[in-house]
Amino acid sequence: MRVENSAIAETSVAVGGDREDTGPQPRTSGTGAIAGPRPTPGDHHAPAAPPRGHRLRAGGTLQAALGVTAFSLTFPATAWGLEGFGPWSLVAVRSALAAVIAGVCLLALRVPLPGRRHWAGLAVVAAGVVLGFPMLTTLALRTSTTAHAAVVVGLLPLTTALCSALRMGTRPSRTFWTAALAGAAAVLAFTVAQSGGSLTTADLCLFGALLVCAAGYTEGGRLARVMPGWQVIGWALVLCLPLSVPGALLALSYEPAQLTAHSVAGLVWVAAGSQFLGLVVWYRGMAAIGIPKASQLQLAQPLLTLVWSVLLLGEQLTPAAPLTAAAVLVCIAVTQRSSA
Repeated sequence: MRVENSAIAETSVAVGGDREDTGPQPRTSGTGAIAGPRPTPGDHHAPAAPPRGHRLRAGGTLQAALGVTAFSLTFPATAWGLEGFGPWSLVAVRSALAAVIAGVCLLALRVPLPGRRHWAGLAVVAAGVVLGFPMLTTLALRTSTTAHAAVVVGLLPLTTALCSALRMGTRPSRTFWTAALAGAAAVLAFTVAQSGGSLTTADLCLFGALLVCAAGYTEGGRLARVMPGWQVIGWALVLCLPLSVPGALLALSYEPAQLTAHSVAGLVWVAAGSQFLGLVVWYRGMAAIGIPKASQLQLAQPLLTLVWSVLLLGEQLTPAAPLTAAAVLVCIAVTQRSSA
């Protein structure tokens, strides 16, 4: 399949010092005559432009960070949505609306169908990211606070890195794993302390969501190397339409919706923001900087979720929040600088 987005293509970057500098080289004209050294535009004291590979990695980090920011609003938005929708109807309507947005974009741009070899991977993305994670976390949020549910997000980077190592043969460095484990431990300790130190029955749903989402992220990051990231999630959403549309109609018949400002806003965000736009930039970021490094940016997601929970849901934070935030930022910095 032809790569349709050069922004995620692999780039060869020349590194200074890798070869001997022999000075200006003669160049030939179209007739083969020596044309002399190529002039250097601008003053020789002007700083050189950063390598294109560096710019791509910086852009990929920014896109992955935007995806994490979008995801951090998912739990508070889901809590809003549950004020007017049942859990089954919220997930089904969310998936259907996101699929309509994706389908319109795919049709408007006349994107061809993916190759047959990609459909199995898209099915994994659909099962894990489109259906599994939203359903399991929504069920958990019926009896769990957003702070407690953040345990899943705190462990997700480590689980995603493990899935990536198993699925794609990546071998992050020892420094990377040490920082990742330290960050996951800090987030886990913080979120468990926020929930009072006790586990609830919702944990089974949360840990199940952790596993299926890590698998979906890994497969989506792999596919984003051969097709634009927005098409990965777009086709995964469209693939679920035969389930999401009948499921939405059936769920709404058993769980009548009560439309309020909160419930509608929550539904719109989880459908358009979390389910589509957030995953678009997330998969593009993973394709640019690699799955292990992108996954570690999610260490900041639980803390962002707690901030939104205070602002949108009125939940209270403990003084441990800034200390945990500092520890997580240090871990993120180490994982981003270590070789993957």
